[in-house]
Amino acid sequence: MNRSLRPWPALLLLLLAVPLPALAAGVLRVGVLDGSPPCSLQKNRGQWQGRAVELWELIARREDLAYLMSGYPNPRSLLEAARNDQVDIGVGCLTMAPERVGKYRFSLVFQERGLALMLPAEAGANSLRLLTTLVNTELLKVIGGYLLAIGLISSVVWLDEHRGKDSSSKREQLRRFALIYQVLASGPGTNMIVSRTRGHALVLLAWLVRIIGASMIVSTITLDALREPAARGFQPRRLTDLIGLRIAVRPGSVSEHLLKIPPLAGRVKLVSLSTVEQGPELLRQGIADGVLADEQQLVYVLEQTPPDQRSRLRLALKDSYRESQAFVYSPNLDGAMVTRLDRAISQAKRDGLVP
Repeated sequence: MNRSLRPWPALLLLLLAVPLPALAAGVLRVGVLDGSPPCSLQKNRGQWQGRAVELWELIARREDLAYLMSGYPNPRSLLEAARNDQVDIGVGCLTMAPERVGKYRFSLVFQERGLALMLPAEAGANSLRLLTTLVNTELLKVIGGYLLAIGLISSVVWLDEHRGKDSSSKREQLRRFALIYQVLASGPGTNMIVSRTRGHALVLLAWLVRIIGASMIVSTITLDALREPAARGFQPRRLTDLIGLRIAVRPGSVSEHLLKIPPLAGRVKLVSLSTVEQGPELLRQGIADGVLADEQQLVYVLEQTPPDQRSRLRLALKDSYRESQAFVYSPNLDGAMVTRLDRAISQAKRDGLVP
């Protein structure tokens, strides 16, 4: 057989494997939101699962539709792909937020869900974690800078007061230098270590360094080291309670949008979250003070977290900011197809088959 003819049998088998009604209607381009368990996620390459995916597969079977799936990393990218006719249907638990309605073409609503906030467990649940938080990088830098500055001033004082005058052993000279360093660092006894005018000026300089250094150390502890323990002990009742905290959100999500508009705009530090499953690790490492996402996603993440780690997490703001969730359609998707799909969603809801 001629080599150029060999692909034809495989192509014929592929065509026969696709239902004829589906071929007549064409193959739908279906985009799927990745990293959003339990709604939609890709476990293995090309293998999708989740409640929204199950609903779509149910509809496709009932309507005998052929389709190809491709993944999108965040809600914004999937919504824009649908609006720009890069996909016919976007599958995921996509929230019909007010700013999205009218801009995107949504399907019939298939569920109502709210937001929730994942936080570390109550303060005092992990003393070692608190100690680790206090000894943070920024605090160590400030303390190190202060000690270095005092060391430089102490060296100048020792050279000015004792150079050429001290014939004692090196050990004794080191002891006297240590005394100067200790006095300049702590304060009491500065009048006993200098006798020259320049020495008194250096003592005054050391006093300024000590005052400024202490202020910087206190500020660092207050603003950085104690931020997380503050987050661990409070019970937020509304989003405005998150002001001053570091909150992890998925780019392009409704959670991100809520924190970017007044009165929270610029008052909450946003931490990028690739998938909600990364949330517990960001909290454990102290990178974020909280994770804001769809409540069912956070509940799923907690269920998948090992028990010893799960006990260190809690949910707040549960069942708050409820909104409708649906698929998204391309504006060019045929109206008859949209009607078929919406009717199938309605039928699945009435039959109690919506996952």
